[in-house]
Amino acid sequence: MSKLLLEEETYEILGSCFNVHNHFGNGFLEIIYKDALELEFTKNNIVYAREKEYPVYYNNTKLRHTFYADFVVFDKVILEVKAVSEISDAHKAQSMNYLKISKNRVALLVNFGQQRLEYYRFII
Repeated sequence: MSKLLLEEETYEILGSCFNVHNHFGNGFLEIIYKDALELEFTKNNIVYAREKEYPVYYNNTKLRHTFYADFVVFDKVILEVKAVSEISDAHKAQSMNYLKISKNRVALLVNFGQQRLEYYRFII
C-alpha cells in the first residue's frame, strides 16, 4: 500500500478538525471553528501559524495584494477552513493558489458547514 504525502501530519490535522466538528456540529461562523482549531492545535502540541501572509509576485515584482492562508500547520500543510453549505470550485481554486504561492505541497480544505465534516486534500 502506498503512503500519502505528509500522511501522518494530515491525519493529525483532520483529527483536530473532527474533534471541533464533533463538539460544535455545523451552523457556526467560520471564525468560531478557527478559534477552536487553534485551541485544539495548542492542546495537542501541533505547530501552526494562523493567517499566514504570503506575498504574490509577477515577473519578480511583488504585487500589492497578498494571500492569507487560514493556517499553515507543521510548517508544511495549508489548512483552509470554510463553514458553507457547499464547497465551490472557487474554494478549491483558492486552496490550489495558496499551494502555488506558498511553495508547500499539501493543502486541506475543510468545510464545517455540513452535518458531516467535509474535506478535500490537494497535492502539487
